[in-house]
Amino acid sequence: MITFEYPLNERIRTLLRLEDLFERASFFATRQDAHDHHVALVTMFEILEVASRADLKSDLLQELERQKQVLIGFRNNPEISEDALDSIVGAIELTVSQLLAMTGKVGQHIRDNEWLMSIKQRTVIPGGACEFDLPSYHYWLNRDPEVRSRDLTNWLTPMLPVRDGLAIVLRLLRTSGKPADSIAYHGAYQQMLGGRVAQMVRIRVKREGGFIPEISANKYALNIRFTLHDGDLRPKVCESDVPFELTFCNL
Repeated sequence: MITFEYPLNERIRTLLRLEDLFERASFFATRQDAHDHHVALVTMFEILEVASRADLKSDLLQELERQKQVLIGFRNNPEISEDALDSIVGAIELTVSQLLAMTGKVGQHIRDNEWLMSIKQRTVIPGGACEFDLPSYHYWLNRDPEVRSRDLTNWLTPMLPVRDGLAIVLRLLRTSGKPADSIAYHGAYQQMLGGRVAQMVRIRVKREGGFIPEISANKYALNIRFTLHDGDLRPKVCESDVPFELTFCNL
């Protein structure tokens, strides 16, 4: 199965973008090649840009505290595992303390580094980070992989409480909904929301079908149109019935 997630507000959209960027930065930072480390650093710059568009730390703190109070309300419920509950509440408390310990904006330590900011300014230009543009960066990319890895870890680590905080919020969001089997007749599906409040929609379809959902939604209705991948061409309209799993997620 392939899962497609569609955020229904800007806040969840930002968290999903950051989740993807943190995963990419962490993946390439653990590798050894200079090209991988270049991708890791450029991805950190992207995290900086996305995180600066909103009061991210404050929003995460408020949401984590709210979820903590909701979860505490489940204590002594025989249908809830006390160990699992204590685990997630403990993770929230740890992440909140780490977020509170952060000073300034997310990634402020990168903004304060003139050398990193000079690289950031050049990387927005196609091919702008060539060795003749940034000889000091070229030197860094030719240092021992262990040195580069240590530097990348030092630059990424101060932002990890944000990654941990959004991971908790998205985990709770993803598990908040109940999946329902649905069918898109002739590739089209519409559902009137009728006052239903949701922050994200999750759609799961069989991988081998090649179905790609194109989703649009507002406070009144959800519309899904399935297309089919057609080689190098644009996705073509699907005219067959498509079974899929639909989940409305809301915290």
